[in-house]
Amino acid sequence: MPMRLQLVWLLVLSIPVACVAWTVTHEEIFREPREYCQRQAREAIGMFTRKCFYVFTCEYCFSHYVAAVFLLITRFKLLYPDWRGYLIAGFSLIWVANVYMSLFARIRLEVKRLI
Repeated sequence: MPMRLQLVWLLVLSIPVACVAWTVTHEEIFREPREYCQRQAREAIGMFTRKCFYVFTCEYCFSHYVAAVFLLITRFKLLYPDWRGYLIAGFSLIWVANVYMSLFARIRLEVKRLI
């Protein structure tokens, strides 16, 4: 795949990764499951259990798993045609998705401030 097309794929594929990660970790539709996960992340007895529940409350953490699922679905690779392409694509998707989420959070905060 040509480099320009890979970059377009990276920028576009990061949008649904960011959307899913943000929706699960911030939006009202998932409030009850998120509050349960937050409680479990604070109160669960084992460290492993606490960390597993924490993943669903942190957009950065959750975006790793969402990106992995999107890589499995699309088989998108970046720069290399082998396993290294998946690795680079995965971390690149996560980084761009988190930039998108940061921009969205900032815009949302500005809109709320203006209202």
